[in-house]
Amino acid sequence: MAAVQEVQNGAGAEKAVASAVSASFTGLKPQLLVEAPKAIDAVQFYKNAFDAVEISRSTLPKRKAEQEQPLISCAQLEIAGSTFLVADLADDSGASAKTGGTGCVICLETEDVDAAVAKAVSAGASAEGEVTEGSGACCGGRVGKVKDPYGFTWLICSPLKKCVVDVEA
Repeated sequence: MAAVQEVQNGAGAEKAVASAVSASFTGLKPQLLVEAPKAIDAVQFYKNAFDAVEISRSTLPKRKAEQEQPLISCAQLEIAGSTFLVADLADDSGASAKTGGTGCVICLETEDVDAAVAKAVSAGASAEGEVTEGSGACCGGRVGKVKDPYGFTWLICSPLKKCVVDVEA
């Protein structure tokens, strides 16, 4: 009976798939989809606000006469050794939904949270609240929150301290 219950809950299926297929991941690259044609501006913003380094860029050919520049199909950026992607989300891109920047929060670590928030704001982000310190912040550190001009929320935190998180099953 327990085995039947396990399969009905999906656990048995997961074990079967896990044993039949082996995958090894080498990295995770979040992709920020920005309403076209704003990815060029978004890339420049991330360079100015967060000292991102552009590693590569792929573009789509211009499709409309009024289109000044080609759309970005993928720009690979790096901040503090972590990679993320930025792309234009065109009306006909086939993406399931326009995100508008919701549902994604990106965390950056720095020793000087106040300076990093100020730099992001001077580059065009909007601060959301004050920099917080103490137990309400990231494991007792300092954290500031900004929203970039493309709708994405960035938490700017001091490096994480070892903390114990009480997780209930």
